Amino acid sequence: MVTETWDVLVIGGGGAGLAAAIEARELGRSVLLMEKNRSLGGSTAWAVGSISASVTPHQIRKGIRDCPRDHFLDMAKLSGNLAARDNDELRAVFCEDLPDTFRWLLDKGIRFFGPLGETPQSRPRLHAALPNSTAYIYQLERHARRSGVVIHYNSKVNELMIEEGRVTGVRVSDNQGYHEVRARGGIVLATGDFTNSPSLKIRFISDEAAKIEALNRTATGDGQIMGMRVGARVVNGDLALGPEMRFPPPARPGFLTRLPPYRALAGALAWAMNRLPLPLLRPFIMSSLTTALAPSAHLFEEGALLVSSDGSAVKGPVERIPYTIVQQPGGQAFIILDGTLAKKFSAWPHHISTAPGIGYAYLPDYRRNRRDICRKADSIEELARICGMAPAILRATIESDDAGANRRILRTGPYFALGPVRSFFVHAEGGLAVTPRLEVLGPDDHPIPGLFAAGSAGQGGLLLSGYGHHLGWAFTSGRRAGRNAAFAVTDAAREAQQEPETC
Repeated sequence: MVTETWDVLVIGGGGAGLAAAIEARELGRSVLLMEKNRSLGGSTAWAVGSISASVTPHQIRKGIRDCPRDHFLDMAKLSGNLAARDNDELRAVFCEDLPDTFRWLLDKGIRFFGPLGETPQSRPRLHAALPNSTAYIYQLERHARRSGVVIHYNSKVNELMIEEGRVTGVRVSDNQGYHEVRARGGIVLATGDFTNSPSLKIRFISDEAAKIEALNRTATGDGQIMGMRVGARVVNGDLALGPEMRFPPPARPGFLTRLPPYRALAGALAWAMNRLPLPLLRPFIMSSLTTALAPSAHLFEEGALLVSSDGSAVKGPVERIPYTIVQQPGGQAFIILDGTLAKKFSAWPHHISTAPGIGYAYLPDYRRNRRDICRKADSIEELARICGMAPAILRATIESDDAGANRRILRTGPYFALGPVRSFFVHAEGGLAVTPRLEVLGPDDHPIPGLFAAGSAGQGGLLLSGYGHHLGWAFTSGRRAGRNAAFAVTDAAREAQQEPETC
């Protein structure tokens, strides 16, 4: 069995893992980052890309006076009636560290547009990464490699090793087979959430939730599972964003999402977005906005009809619709609009979808950028044939008395179908209980020596409601966990250090 030894091990190559690896390496430690997939990214790669932070250079340039304390208070407002379940200690650490984390990201070559406001936050704090969220992984991976972080892909960590009460290494399966990797210092779990783990969703949410997939299919709660095996516990495991309806991502990404995340290009985009008229920028922005986003609830409030793949109505309470969609043929549904609704949802304030810090998308935007999910026909029967539905069933659904207001509204051509839409979990709030140093807590609420967690795996009961906080926590907690994992290398271990075997 091949055994490697490093100062710090980081498990997971999303935003939190890369931040942890970079920080540990910059303290002079040897660092191995293990990613189970063929490429880095994690849930960070699925993000819209906004970060909410205070005291940023962008705020200062615009004369916006802000502070971490106000951000701390505003986060409580965003949590609403769940505020009592928040981890105030972690929230304070998070808000205090965010300004420095934002500047750290700037230093690593990531450029932002903003800030923009979000109700009920008292200051504009949303900053959108340019040209898109791939900039985070692109720039951080480059920096990690240049600083000497070693990255192993297709490396699935299966188990934590404990010796004399301390986590000392992991057992991993990769291209070399099954072997051990040891750490002189700390091990950082940065493996994301458990939105695509049926067993954890059954345990913490419900049996129904287990039947619904995640946007990030590799978010299988590996860190939570390994942590619980050594006595850690999951906090707020029952809280999740989802399930919710989402449009599927396009087979061919839009123009903005295909742009390479180079620093010079991002800088040029930042200049343009701050100075050029919105009509000139709108086509570029919309190519990013009309991706895997949720359709607005206002569509259905105004009379749009949700139908299954055969044309029959998808009914039920609003909060149950995502569960109902899963039970439909193919696990999908379509949104039907007539000419009157189409005209209404072509301009403010009736948008089809929105992305924080970027803008609003209307029906013409979907017709231009998402022809794969936006179909038009002059009659109900023609629309049904285009979508593969039974024309008689779709007409009967639209004209049915129990279709309510939709029966009165959907009578004017042309007709439109948006979809299919599917149900997804976006992210789960359940992370391992941690200290402010991101040390994982054991069954007696004492830190498990040598074990740290960051990002969703180390959320520790912190509530991240509102836009831009999950990404902010990923980088902020990753940096803090990486530093403390580096400090966990003992003096004796440092004296005995040898070059790691890299195979």
